[in-house]
Amino acid sequence: MRIVKNDTVKVLSGKYKGKTSKVLKIFSDTNRVIVEGVNIIKRHTRPSQKNQQGGIVEKEAPIHVSKVILVCNKCNRTTRVGYKFIEDGSKVRVCKHPDCGEIIPVNI
Repeated sequence: MRIVKNDTVKVLSGKYKGKTSKVLKIFSDTNRVIVEGVNIIKRHTRPSQKNQQGGIVEKEAPIHVSKVILVCNKCNRTTRVGYKFIEDGSKVRVCKHPDCGEIIPVNI
């Protein structure tokens, strides 16, 4: 998967189309991501040791990775992700815009 945790992404389709936010969690086996403030659901919970009150809790649900696109840190535009090998032999992600080409760090 080309998107990793803590990347800034923009939502391409659905109710939250156009919203830019941070990736909180990745589910690589199902190709889904949880994006901060996107796809909010209401979960009814019982009172427990952790949650004494119980009631309705709002939280983010996963969306498919094809519905988001990475935002480049340098040019602040949405971009596809490419890969390149640098001098020391490590593989890095790069911005695909011709005028940018910036290395996109993995912020885990």
